[in-house]
Amino acid sequence: MQDDEPLEEWARRRDARQAASKGKRRAVPLGEGPHRGAHVDPGAPRAIEEWTGTEWTVIGIVESLAAAQALLYPPPPVQEKPAEWDRRRSGIGKRHSAQAQGV
Repeated sequence: MQDDEPLEEWARRRDARQAASKGKRRAVPLGEGPHRGAHVDPGAPRAIEEWTGTEWTVIGIVESLAAAQALLYPPPPVQEKPAEWDRRRSGIGKRHSAQAQGV
């Protein structure tokens, strides 16, 4: 016999799953025929769709696969190192440690 979970637990899991996926985006080729792999016809325009939690809605159109990838997967921001990392080491620590050892 199959253990049925209470409806409240199922509804809570469904709502959590919908909330977690809300805002996800995808690119859909705008061409003739059925949807195929993203790599097919890379020069074709793409519709950018966003998941609302219950359905995909079009939020924009881009001119190609490359433009869609740039929009969906932007490069991570470059973290600049603090300015003090660029200073030259003075070597004072080496001199003091040599004097302490009697060298």
